[in-house]
Amino acid sequence: MLDVLTDAGPDWPEATDWTALAERAVRAALAQSSQSELTRTSALVELSVKLSDDAEVRTLNAAYRGKDKPTNVLSFPMVQADLLGAIANTDDGEVLLGDIILAAETCAREAQERGISLADHATHLIVHGTLHLIGHDHETDVEAEAMEALEIRALETLGLADPYGDRETGRAGPIDETGI
Repeated sequence: MLDVLTDAGPDWPEATDWTALAERAVRAALAQSSQSELTRTSALVELSVKLSDDAEVRTLNAAYRGKDKPTNVLSFPMVQADLLGAIANTDDGEVLLGDIILAAETCAREAQERGISLADHATHLIVHGTLHLIGHDHETDVEAEAMEALEIRALETLGLADPYGDRETGRAGPIDETGI
């Protein structure tokens, strides 16, 4: 059983059901990954999505990544990727997959620059963060292409367009890869 805990701070519009959005994004990301069984296991698989602000994300980015600036999304895995396959064998029936945190001001600015809604951009960033929690990365071109393909497929299932844009024309997508 998958449980997505969501905490939306005051900088996130109340009109959006952030809990439902986060759960859909997480489920879509997991469904497209090699870890799709995490949505169907009898173990309780829990992850947290915190919708915060630039100040908190900047503090965390400085503390954990040595980058003293806000970024759009950070992910904090709690399970090593190579151990995810053993989740069904957990002794206590619970697994804390990890935490994802988004920065309101950065996300809002990026969404506006790209002409998309904050909800759509946040959905993409939660998909992206979820993939990081299960071991995906984008340090090399090969890793980045594989991760982007998963993101595109996950977002497609949610009715959202390719966030990386038209590669043939070079139009930029919604994620600043230097910030993630």
